[in-house]
Amino acid sequence: MTDLAFLNARRSVPSRQLGEPAPDDATLRRLLEAALRVPDHGKLTPFRIRVLRGEAKRAFGRALAQRAEENDPGLSDAKRQKERQRYEHAPLVLVVSAKIDGDSKVPPLEQDLTAGCVAYNLLLGAQALGFGAQWLTGWAAYDREVAKLLGMKKSEHVIGFIHIGTPSMEAPERDRPSYDEIVSVWTP
Repeated sequence: MTDLAFLNARRSVPSRQLGEPAPDDATLRRLLEAALRVPDHGKLTPFRIRVLRGEAKRAFGRALAQRAEENDPGLSDAKRQKERQRYEHAPLVLVVSAKIDGDSKVPPLEQDLTAGCVAYNLLLGAQALGFGAQWLTGWAAYDREVAKLLGMKKSEHVIGFIHIGTPSMEAPERDRPSYDEIVSVWTP
């Protein structure tokens, strides 16, 4: 692709449509090293990545399903099933977190945005390598018990769960905002 065609072709592939193969270790390392090249005011490196694969990924999914039931004892059977299967589709899940330096002059929002750029670079990088990816959050991204399960300290929180694999079908295009609705020229 040339020019901006790559960005114009960017799509999220639903995690249910992601299967094997995922990036192998060498490819994953290349993807992660490229994704870390983000704007980082103050050079704080306010992000971390946890890799979930195989049985560890499935165990994490089971723990989240149990946590969902603890949060909502009246959870419907359909929601319970959805929670149990949430991490069973894509063969690789990368947990991107923000690690906020509260003593820095860099505002926490900027640190969060830096971590968000890492997550977005993972989406773009996965696509560039021929994989599909989806950035998901949901309740688990905001649950402190889930953060503790992942070994996060109080200064760290989930930015997103990046599901990566090989698409089983082409991701459909969705409606996008129009230029005229979003862009304006400011004048004094």
